[in-house]
Amino acid sequence: MADYNQKPETLDGSGDITNSIENVGSQECDSDERKKRAEELKEKANSFFKKEDYNQAITYYSEAIEVDPSVAAYYSNRSLAYLKTECFGYALKDAGQAVSIDRGYIKAYYRRASANMALGKFKLALKDFEMVTKVRPNDKDAKMKFSECNKIVKMIAFEKAISSEDDVPMEQRLDIESMVIEDDYAGPALEDDQVTLTFVKDLMQTYKDQKRLHRKYAYQVLLQVKKLFQSQPSLVDITVSGSNKFTVCGDIHGQFYDLMNIFSLNGEPSEDNPYLFNGDFVDRGSFSVECIMTLFSLKLLYPNHFFMARGNHESVTMNQMYGFDGEVKSKYTSQMAQLFTEVFNWLPLAHCINNKIMVMHGGLFSEDTVSLDDIRKVERNRQPPETGIMCELLWSDPQPQPGRSTSKRGVGVQFGPDVTKKFLQYNNLDYVIRSHEVKNDGYEMAHDGKCITVFSAPNYCDTMGNKGAFITVQGNDLTPKFTSYEAVPHPNVKPMAYASPLFNLF
Repeated sequence: MADYNQKPETLDGSGDITNSIENVGSQECDSDERKKRAEELKEKANSFFKKEDYNQAITYYSEAIEVDPSVAAYYSNRSLAYLKTECFGYALKDAGQAVSIDRGYIKAYYRRASANMALGKFKLALKDFEMVTKVRPNDKDAKMKFSECNKIVKMIAFEKAISSEDDVPMEQRLDIESMVIEDDYAGPALEDDQVTLTFVKDLMQTYKDQKRLHRKYAYQVLLQVKKLFQSQPSLVDITVSGSNKFTVCGDIHGQFYDLMNIFSLNGEPSEDNPYLFNGDFVDRGSFSVECIMTLFSLKLLYPNHFFMARGNHESVTMNQMYGFDGEVKSKYTSQMAQLFTEVFNWLPLAHCINNKIMVMHGGLFSEDTVSLDDIRKVERNRQPPETGIMCELLWSDPQPQPGRSTSKRGVGVQFGPDVTKKFLQYNNLDYVIRSHEVKNDGYEMAHDGKCITVFSAPNYCDTMGNKGAFITVQGNDLTPKFTSYEAVPHPNVKPMAYASPLFNLF
C-alpha cells in the first residue's frame, strides 16, 4: 500500500527550503483529506450494501476508488457487490486488483475464487483457496471452502476420464421398453408414445398439483424432442403471416407458476397462438423440471408453432452451480440429467421473424461482419465456448455508450448502439430482441428502440421485485407490444433449493 506520509526525495526546484517544507506539509494534508473522504465514501457504500442496494454500493465504492485507488479493501468490497449483481467479470477484475495491491489481503482471494467459480473456472478458484489455507492453516472456513472446491475439481477430472462412455448417446444406453408403468400411476400418459393435447393439459395440471410425470414418459419426451431439435438449423426462420399474433418470452428460470400465468394472460400455445421462448428455462427457480418438460411437450405438440432458443443456462457448468442438475437428480436420475445436457446441446441458437426481427438470448458480436448465414453455420452440438459467435449469442449484453467493452459477466462482449445499427444494416433487419437481464418492468428498449430486452421471470429469485413481460407482434405490423405482469404465488420451495453447496461461497 502506498505511504502518503512519505516525503519527496527532492525539492521543488525553487531553492527555498522553507517553501519546500511547507509544500510537503500541504501534500501530506491533502493526502490525509483524500483518505478521510475515501473512507467516508466506503462507509456510505457499506450502508447501501447492508440494505442490499448493490448498485448504489457499487457507485460509492467506485467513488472511493477514484479518490484513493491504493486501498485493496475498496476493490474487494466492490468485487463482492459485483458478485451479488452477477457481474462476475467485473468482480474478477476487482478481486485481482485488490490482490495486486495487497497480496496479504485474504478476502480478495475469496472474492476472486468466487468469481472464478461462477464462471466455471474451478481450478483457478482452487488455487486461491489453497493459498489461503497455506497462509492461514487454522482457518476452518478456508479449509472447508478448499475442500468443497477440490471435490468438484476431482469430480470434473473423473467425469473427463470416463468420457468415452459419455460419447455414446443416451438413447443407446437407455432401455425404455423395460421401464414399467406402475398400476397405481394416475398421471399424464402418452398416447401411442406420442404427445397429445390431452397429455399436455394433464401434465400442466399435474405439475400445478405438485405431482410428477412418470420417468418413462419423461425419457420418451426428451428423446423425441432431441431428435426434433437435431433436425433444425442453428438459426431458425419463422414466418408470421397477415394479422396473426406471435409472442416472444424471455427468461423463465424455473418459475413454473409464473409460466402458467403467462398462458393465462396470453392464451395457451396453439397453431393459432404461436410462441418463442428465448432461453434460460431452468436454474435458479426450483421448478425447473416442471418448466422444461412443459415447454418440451409443447414443442412436440406444435413443432412448427412453438419455438425454443438456447440460453447461457442451458449448459453443464451453469446447471451444476445454479440448481437444475441437482433438481433433476433429486426428482429423477443422473442419467436423465445427462440426457438433458444432450438435448440442450441441440437447441437452436437464434430465430429470425419475417426476415426482419433477430431474436437471441444474449446479444451481438465482437465483429461487425457477422451475417445470418454465419449463424446458420455454427456447429452448436457442444458446451458453449468462451469466445466466438455461439458464445456471444448466449452471453453478450448491450451498453448505452458506443463501441464495445469487456463484458461485465466475464464472458461475451458489451455492445453499443452503433454496433447494433451496423448489424441491422448489414443483415437488412429492423431490430433485435434479446433476454438475459432482469428489467424492472420486464422489458427495456435500448439503442433507439433497436435492441429490446424481454425478461419473463417476475420477482426473480423471490427477491428482485421486478415485473415479468412478454412481447407480441403481428405479421403485417412488426411493432412490438409489451405486456408486464406481477409474480404469482408458488408452493413454499425456495429458489436455489437444489443449487450446488459451492454457491454459498458467493
